[in-house]
Amino acid sequence: MTHGDLIVRSAQLSDASIVDIGIKDGRIVEVSPSSANTYAEELDARGFCVLPSFVEPHAHLDKAFLADRVHNPAGDLMGAIEGLANVRHTLTPADTIERATRAATLMSRNGVTAIRTHADTTLSGGLESVLALLEVKKRCAHFIDIQVAALMEWPLTGVEGASRRSLARDAIDAGVDVIGGCPHLDPDPKGAVEFLVQTAVSAGIPLDLHADENLRPTSVDLEHVAHVVLAQGIQHRIAASHCVSLSTRDERDIQRIAEMVANAGISVIALPQTNLYLQARGVQSNSPRAITPIHALRRAGVNVAAGADNLQDPFNLVGRADPLEIASLLMTASHLSTAEAIESVTTNSSQIVTGDKQLLAVGSPANLVGIRSTTVREAIAMGPPDRFVVYGGVVISEQKRNRK
Repeated sequence: MTHGDLIVRSAQLSDASIVDIGIKDGRIVEVSPSSANTYAEELDARGFCVLPSFVEPHAHLDKAFLADRVHNPAGDLMGAIEGLANVRHTLTPADTIERATRAATLMSRNGVTAIRTHADTTLSGGLESVLALLEVKKRCAHFIDIQVAALMEWPLTGVEGASRRSLARDAIDAGVDVIGGCPHLDPDPKGAVEFLVQTAVSAGIPLDLHADENLRPTSVDLEHVAHVVLAQGIQHRIAASHCVSLSTRDERDIQRIAEMVANAGISVIALPQTNLYLQARGVQSNSPRAITPIHALRRAGVNVAAGADNLQDPFNLVGRADPLEIASLLMTASHLSTAEAIESVTTNSSQIVTGDKQLLAVGSPANLVGIRSTTVREAIAMGPPDRFVVYGGVVISEQKRNRK
């Protein structure tokens, strides 16, 4: 990608200050009330809230837009898994590439500049989804950064898991950026956690677990991965997604586990839309919200991000590929403040995916989103379509006309 020479004029930041943002060679070189410097290109941001670009930390691009092709009458997690298994043989690489590219393009237009997507890695499908999404990554590289995580099928443990453990190594050899899996669905969850941690560390790539995606207090993936990291003194980029069962524990347990997770340096990814859709089906009394306890994790010092997870597929029939929709859910269902909600889909997510919080500050990558609104709260509430997106210093999407 060609890095731009650009100044974004009269940008309103989240604290309501008005600044000019100067960009050269893909990085922010100045943030000032009124810049006298000249740049090759100028973007008038009057009337727009300008934020660090959105980062989607947990997507399933290989499943996107399958809602009308895959049936899930039960509406729950296993119903979605079984429904997808019934039609997997009909999903060609070309079909997956088309749907995934469409999803990535929609996310980009909404202000996302980086995506971590999981790719189903199964015995029946082999590396088909992995290879399709690696192709999408290549095709879309000029407007969005895509990381592909191999989502390993279960079981990974025991004799039955041997072929899947071998498949994990094949996925790494194929070039995946991240390794992942679903320990809570394995007959030996602790063994699955230990294999995945060891595999990620040995390969030198991040680990992103689907952890405790249920409402069983006995599900302890998050606690065990923290225990493994602390016991072995591992320093590695690890994220745990979902972590729903943590919400069923008592307050002392939640605090204890949250402190373990913080000490282990593990990030947590909340996925409110899909978890609200799939979990607690049939619970008529005292129905849980089925979202990880974000406030307790944040208080303990855990980096908590949030993502959309599934996009119009049997795991989540809705979704607009817009992180502002997720931020709105965080405010409503998890009682986050405006600032906490927007951090969850920008800087906190970026820390997981890129390893850097990517602030609007000198020296940071020039990845920005401008949203026509008077405040960040209004942007979250209204989700205005009028936006511009800057990726690596280049304006890659403009649903507005203030440009010179």
